[in-house]
Amino acid sequence: MSLPLGSSTQSASSVETMFAQILGAVQKSQTEIAELRQECAELRQANASLERQVREGMQVSCVANPSRVINAYTYNNGRVYGTSGFTTPVPESPQLRAKSPFLSPHYIPPVAPAAPALHVPSPLGDHSLTPFPCSSRDIPGFYVVIPAGGAGTRLWPLSREGHPKFLLDLTLKGRSLIQATWDRLLPLSSPSRTTVVAGPGHVKSIREQLPDLIPDNLFCEPGPKDSMAAIGLAAAVLQKRDPDAIIGSFAADHMISGDDAFLSAIAEAVEVAKKDYLVTIGIAPSHPSTAFGYIRLGDKLGIKEAPNARLVSSFKEKPDARTAAAYIGTGNYRWNAGMFVTKASVLLDLLNDYKPDVFEGLRKIAEVWDDEAQRQAVLAEVWPCLEKIPIDNAVAEPAATEGKVAVVPATFGWDDVGDFSSLAELLPAEANQPRILGDGSLVLTEQAAGGIVVPGSGRLITCLGVDDLVIVDMPDTLLVTTRARSQEVKRLVKKCRDAGWKTLL
Repeated sequence: MSLPLGSSTQSASSVETMFAQILGAVQKSQTEIAELRQECAELRQANASLERQVREGMQVSCVANPSRVINAYTYNNGRVYGTSGFTTPVPESPQLRAKSPFLSPHYIPPVAPAAPALHVPSPLGDHSLTPFPCSSRDIPGFYVVIPAGGAGTRLWPLSREGHPKFLLDLTLKGRSLIQATWDRLLPLSSPSRTTVVAGPGHVKSIREQLPDLIPDNLFCEPGPKDSMAAIGLAAAVLQKRDPDAIIGSFAADHMISGDDAFLSAIAEAVEVAKKDYLVTIGIAPSHPSTAFGYIRLGDKLGIKEAPNARLVSSFKEKPDARTAAAYIGTGNYRWNAGMFVTKASVLLDLLNDYKPDVFEGLRKIAEVWDDEAQRQAVLAEVWPCLEKIPIDNAVAEPAATEGKVAVVPATFGWDDVGDFSSLAELLPAEANQPRILGDGSLVLTEQAAGGIVVPGSGRLITCLGVDDLVIVDMPDTLLVTTRARSQEVKRLVKKCRDAGWKTLL
């Protein structure tokens, strides 16, 4: 049956009206999207301009006030010990910086300079911090322990087993991550109370990079057994040397900004450790990261000498994005940076309580440590049998449930440079361009924003219409992934090992 002519005309008119409305909505959306893109481009340009102004301002400040740089170092027999603990030296002109993160000239090709990102801590909510007075840099009876382990597999192929990330100069200031850690901590303890725990494959490089490290303070572990064995070994040996020793463990491959805040937090943690607590440092989170563990803040301890100290309510494993956002929203959580301060005797007592087999093994090793022949014999017998376990799982988590762990909330900038996404944050950003760690003339892009490119082979790298890629081009290996999946690079390392490419690891 056919429709009346009038009805047909009205139906056609309705359809035309509907299409006109749809087209209008689409055009409006396209206009809004174009405006947003323009705003984003302007913001990127403004950000790049601001970063250039900051860098130029710092350089001008350096030239106008050279004493600021000179006074930031401690000299002894012509050697530079590093920062005073209170002031981070202003970086020199980019043209004068080191040209490669590889401080050994024979190791893998050069990579060009990069500027560190500015840290913006998250709001502390109602957990405001009380300034901690610290009149002296040196802390009597305080021993620094620097565990230098791991292969940095998430930064492969830039980081390798034979030359891991703590030996690399990722800020291109002429100092590797372990050297920067040494510079930062030395004012608190002096060379006589600064120790490093490392594997046999890295001992030579560490001695070359840290010439002022006392030979007896370099503890060589026969093989990787994770952080509990490494820190426990140092605690056992130092407790034998000084029964009242207070130790602080700080990873060799982390980056920290804000020396004044760092110094205050460690000094406050030492005061809490004197009360027989295992103390950790809680970093104010700048974003809901899924790459870090978290610490839930408990009640204030009410220690006069440590006004910010709190009990640790619990430790939380790396969360998913939704959980991390919920943590940040409460204001009751801090990042777990894996820093611990405690009496050596307290740590060993906790180890004896929760992991008696590990304690007994480390005690046997410490008893003969000063006798080279006996040491090697006992290490060969005991070390392979020690449980491989992180210090968090071994003692920190069970001790927290019994109220034996404290946390000092801190606001200094911190990053473990755990993947290429983190590394990208340390590099300057140009509008609608990827971050480049290396010679920018070797990277040409068209409509390729975000991501990071490492032109380490000397070849030209071109990118067209791809965003947020990670491209690491070394002479013997090429890695291509996305920034979102950069945490998974270690899976490729395992596949390379299984496929017989061990020489590239």
